Amino acid sequence: MLERCGNEAAVKDQLEALIFQMYKSNILYSEAVREFKKRFIVTVLEENRGNQCKSARELGMHRNTLSRTMQELKIDVRQLRAGAKRPPRSARPVTLERKQVR
Repeated sequence: MLERCGNEAAVKDQLEALIFQMYKSNILYSEAVREFKKRFIVTVLEENRGNQCKSARELGMHRNTLSRTMQELKIDVRQLRAGAKRPPRSARPVTLERKQVR
C-alpha cells in the first residue's frame, strides 16, 4: 500500500506539471479534457484488446456510456482489436449439448 501511495503521488506531480505546461501553452480547457478522455479510454481499450465490456468495467462506466463516448471522440475500436476476430463457426469447438427448442 505504501508503494502505491508513492506512485500515485508521483503521477499526480507529473499531471500537475503537464497541466501547468498546457495552461502556459494556451490550450483550452475543453480541448485538454477531450484529449485526456480520448487517450485514457484508448489506453484502457488497448489493454483489453478492444473489448468494450471489460474496458467499461475497468473505467467504472456502463458499456453504453463507453460506446457513446467513443462515438463522440471518434474512437474506432476496430483498430484496437489488432485483427482479432471471432473464428468462423467451422473452426469453433463443437458443443455437445444444445438447448432444445420449445
